[in-house]
Amino acid sequence: MARPTRWETDTDEDHSTWYVERFRNLAAEGADLEGEARLIDAMVPRRSRLLDAGCGPGRTAAALVRRGHEVVGVDADPVLIEAAEADHPGPRYLVADLAELDLAALGEPEPFAAAVLAGNVLAFVAPDTEADVLRRTMAHVADDGFVVAGFHVAKLPLDRFEAAVAAAGLAEEHRFATWDLRAWHDDADFVVAVLRRP
Repeated sequence: MARPTRWETDTDEDHSTWYVERFRNLAAEGADLEGEARLIDAMVPRRSRLLDAGCGPGRTAAALVRRGHEVVGVDADPVLIEAAEADHPGPRYLVADLAELDLAALGEPEPFAAAVLAGNVLAFVAPDTEADVLRRTMAHVADDGFVVAGFHVAKLPLDRFEAAVAAAGLAEEHRFATWDLRAWHDDADFVVAVLRRP
């Protein structure tokens, strides 16, 4: 049985609804909400099959579809998936726990060229499941594919992330301080890491 995620235990009861409305308001204000999608789009061939793991209300998945990719978005929160389906049609959205992810059982057996965990996804999974999430996400990616994870270091300490990467049997190929690839430095408050199989 899936353990409760930090999204469930560390936030207010109506946090999901607040989160949906926050991004609807940002979109209405014209905020740039596609930085993650631009990076992934630049890293994969045209018309790639992509996994948005922890897709939330669907902004990144939809932006990748607009760039011509086939996208499956997965999130454990049905409120966020419902909002994704309403606001950002195009991707296929599924409710599933990333720590136990089995997309073949949900009708998606084909591997992905890459997967993205944006929006502090790793910081909100159930405690001590970060390695499981990385392992299960990478299990759905083709042999030459990759996973990109982004998160605030205040929410997920670097040492815990590095331990999870190692425990998942992955290697950190690149580390940046932002989604627009500014160089990593020790005072950076955000991490964007490209992970591959060794």
